[in-house]
This record gives sequence, C-alpha cells and structure tokens, in this order.
Amino acid sequence: MDLRIDHVTVAGRDLDRLVDAFDEAGFPVEYGGRHSNGVTHMAIVGFRDGSYVELISTLEPDVESPWWDGPIREDGGPCAWAVDVDDIEAASADLRDRGVRVDGPAKYERTREDGTLVEWDLTYLGEGDPGSTLPFLISDRTPRERRVRPTGDLATSPIAGVDTVVLGVDDLDAAVERFGTAFDASDPTTGESAGLDADVASFPDLPVALAAPRGDGPLADRLAAFGPRPVAYLLGYEGDGPGFDDLESGSIGGRPVEWGPVTHPVGRRYLGFVETDS
Repeated sequence: MDLRIDHVTVAGRDLDRLVDAFDEAGFPVEYGGRHSNGVTHMAIVGFRDGSYVELISTLEPDVESPWWDGPIREDGGPCAWAVDVDDIEAASADLRDRGVRVDGPAKYERTREDGTLVEWDLTYLGEGDPGSTLPFLISDRTPRERRVRPTGDLATSPIAGVDTVVLGVDDLDAAVERFGTAFDASDPTTGESAGLDADVASFPDLPVALAAPRGDGPLADRLAAFGPRPVAYLLGYEGDGPGFDDLESGSIGGRPVEWGPVTHPVGRRYLGFVETDS
C-alpha cells in the first residue's frame, strides 16, 4: 500500500488558543467546522500537496471526546495521523487479511461554517485512539476541495506538505515488526535524535520515523502520559528554505531538521521542516 499522508492532528483544550499559536508562528489557519458527533470542532492548516494539519478540540471545555480525549483534555498536542487511500474497502480488507485489527470503513461528516457538508469514510487500525500508532485510513465521499485546500499564502509557500510523522513508541523492535506486518516495511535505517534522546528507525518508502526513548526524559514522560502516538511532524519544503523565522537546527535519525517556532500546547517545538526532492 502506498502511504500518502492525508493529515496529522494536534489536540488541545482550547481551539482558539491552538489557532492563535499557529497564526503567530506564520501558519494561516481556516476554521473547518463542527463534527457530526456534536462534541468536537476543528481548524485546518492546508498545504499545496493536499495534506494538512488538523487542530482539534471540544466545543465545550471538559466534555468527553469520542476522539483523542486524553490529548484534548491534557493539551497533548500531536496525537494522530491519517493516510489517504483510493479504495478504502479494498485497503481495509487487505489489512484485515494481514492480521491487523480493522474497524470500518464507516461514514463521517462535518459542516463547514458556510454550511457546506463534507463527507468521508474512515477505517481505524489497531488498538487505542484512531491513528495513534498505525494511521487511520480516509477516503472522500464529497469532492476533496470541500474538506481541505491550501490556507492563505501556503498556496505559494516553499512548504509542500506533511512529509513525515515522528511516532513515539515504547519498544522500537516491536513497532518495526508492526509496520512490517501492516505495510511490508523492511530494512529500517536506524539512528538517533539528540533532541528527543531517542533511538530512531525509519523506512525508505514510508512517511514515518519511529522514536523510542533511551532513558528517562521528556519522551519517556510523554509515553507514560499518553501512550505511543506522534510526538512531532516534519513538513517538507522545496528550494532554499522553508520561509519561516526563529528556527532551531536538529535532526531525526540523521536527517537534518529545522524546528519551527510552534510550541503550544506541549511547551516544546514539534513542527519541523525538512528538505524534499522537488
């Protein structure tokens, strides 16, 4: 299966505060509307390649959310990722045949602020919150441009879209095996991340890097609080630079990363920029 990142999710207690944090960092944000569950609503940072960052919270504070309740209540930030598939029925059946726990596909919807109805199908994989480790699958029922479009000047930005999900895991070998079962992932490249104090495994054909803590520290604390799930997202850019200020240099598994200025709601930088092939 060709994994194409559809979107990644950032959760917090207050959607307005999330929107302000991204806006202050230079990311134009568009309100996406209320979900049909009647509990959550979201905003979008949309990129040229069709991928996007979803900012999500509950409409009312301290209401239990059917999705990512812990990260919303506790300002967990990065919490999930989704991949776009052309035939969600066939993809779901294939993963079920591989022994992956599959829930779906099922129909979902939300209504944009202008009254436009947006509909799609989702399939959840594995245990726990949707997209916390294995991505969930998504396929549009209504035209994709209803669900996402580049926001503001990101339509002409050097930023192409979401390139890689950095996934925090407790057991690196077990996580590598899990991705091998689901997506034929093999021959991972191993490295480290000094910023996360983690050992890292990545795959040449998958948009994910697995990061396991080497000892006590922020990543271990996050895993204890929220379990395995995304800890950072890497945005791919083309050209001489991403076009953002206040960057900090680092790396993930030997790949150079320029970390952007967004820190809310987790108190550390979790959006990085990586150079991609144009």
